Amino acid sequence: MDRGPWFGAKSPLHPLRIHAVKATTLAAALGGIALAALPPAASACATCGCSLSTDAATGYSTESGWRINLDDTFIDQGQLRHGGGTATAQQVVDQPADPAAGGGEIEKDTINRYVNLNVAYRLDASWGFSLLLPYILRGHTTYGNQQQPYVPAQTAPDQVSGARVSGIGDVKLLASFQGFLPTRNLGLQFGVKLPTGRYGGEAADGSLVGHPATFRRGPAAGQALDTSLQAGSGSTDLIVGGYYYQPVSQDFDAFVNGQFQAAVAQRLDTPGADYRPGNLASLSFGLRYEAHANWVPQLQLNLQRKSADQGALADRPDTAGTVAYLSPGISATLAGRIQAYAFVQLPVYSRLAGYQLFPRWTGTVGLSVAL
Repeated sequence: MDRGPWFGAKSPLHPLRIHAVKATTLAAALGGIALAALPPAASACATCGCSLSTDAATGYSTESGWRINLDDTFIDQGQLRHGGGTATAQQVVDQPADPAAGGGEIEKDTINRYVNLNVAYRLDASWGFSLLLPYILRGHTTYGNQQQPYVPAQTAPDQVSGARVSGIGDVKLLASFQGFLPTRNLGLQFGVKLPTGRYGGEAADGSLVGHPATFRRGPAAGQALDTSLQAGSGSTDLIVGGYYYQPVSQDFDAFVNGQFQAAVAQRLDTPGADYRPGNLASLSFGLRYEAHANWVPQLQLNLQRKSADQGALADRPDTAGTVAYLSPGISATLAGRIQAYAFVQLPVYSRLAGYQLFPRWTGTVGLSVAL
């Protein structure tokens, strides 16, 4: 997340201010980029992370040098949903996503915290490089797989199993190029996600594969936590993306960015115990109010689409979907080259395959320092 002189800098000599286009022209450009960036895939909320664009929260950089960013995101997936609405435990069991299963897993809650450290170096106005190191804290509870017909005893307190995950997640290495236009406001990202986080699952015969976290309490104690809920996926993924930002008036800047991620190699590749995470696409639009030099209110619309996970260890019926969040927030200059930001994400749309846990809101706070 490379940041320096932020794209909202309100200098009369700022090249973007000199070459500002009409808002209608910008809207057409943003729409064209949006269509090109959005692939025909589908967001699993069993492993949903923050879709907020923290790059845009403090602005894209054109200044050479180092920048360190630390952010903390809280996501409480406490709402059971199906399609575009809420769901009940009875629906999970009596109307399962996989009818052949004769029942389904009644998940209770997943509480996530993602602490992300991003270290970025910008070589010049065109090239930048960054390393993203996530630390994941996750608590998950479930009533387990229950068979038809549903009875209230299946969701009694003695049926709850709990697991905890804590540790380094999968590291991302990214490069960005902003040299397409003289104004440096159009960029391309590309990189890789590495399988550095703890991963694994449980095969049909009960044997553990990889190094999975396991349930600590309840009827499922000793069994592996779902593969999609581990700290890492065990896969190497390729990442491509792009971004564009532009003033639309004296006080407002707008941006759009998108990213696509797909696994190209899996460590969990044994027949009967394989796993490949679904492709993930994200697209964000935003508007920043630049009337004040030291604090910038802003609003983002964040979209995510994810295709179903694949393999014997995947919960294929319950891991695909599309979600959208409206994300108001603010960034502020604290001192010198230090910025802080805070956002709340409010879900405004979901279309989920199967039955998935979904958050009512998410929150992110962060600190960004240019060295």
